[in-house]
Amino acid sequence: MQLHNFFNSSTSYRTRIALALKGLPFDYVGVNIRTGAHRDPAYVERINPSAAVPALVDGDFSLGQSLAIIDWLDARYPNPRLIPEEGELRARVLELSYLISCDMHPVNNLRVLRYLETELRVTPEQKSAWYKHWVAEGMAGVERLLGKYGSGPWCFGDAPTLADCCLVPQMANALRMGCDLDAYPLSQAVLRHASAHSAFAAAQPHLQPDFVSP
Repeated sequence: MQLHNFFNSSTSYRTRIALALKGLPFDYVGVNIRTGAHRDPAYVERINPSAAVPALVDGDFSLGQSLAIIDWLDARYPNPRLIPEEGELRARVLELSYLISCDMHPVNNLRVLRYLETELRVTPEQKSAWYKHWVAEGMAGVERLLGKYGSGPWCFGDAPTLADCCLVPQMANALRMGCDLDAYPLSQAVLRHASAHSAFAAAQPHLQPDFVSP
């Protein structure tokens, strides 16, 4: 099994967490999205038509999009399940995961930030304000969901789920970008708890073979 990914990509990060939680070994294939390697015609043709990371390759099967990958892993390697089967819990886990993956991440990923810089000519200060605004909008929603429905040391109960796989990388990137997360104590508690777990620790960006310092 191969994971084509980039050390600092939050979608790659969440997929590495899922693989580690399931104890699945994989070959790490770095794809430098900063230099545009994800748009290389050979990569797009053979690995991921979406021209993005991550992409999982298992034999003749390849799949992009982190949420689709984790769902596929759950179906093929169900122990432990990251997307619960029970209806209400499943819905809550997906609700929080989609808030992060569909509302927060897309507006602050690298290609959007670069477009702001290169095409719209925003200043560094304006770009930072953009990033922090959407993090604050999203994290406020996460915190409300955790306050109303969350429980246990993880987002929802005593075991990590897809929600935790999504939340931890989002918070790590927000902290790296200088966001103040003090207003989200429930989310911070989940982050602290996850940081002590071996699977979450092993997936951290600075421990990956393609890591480069800023």
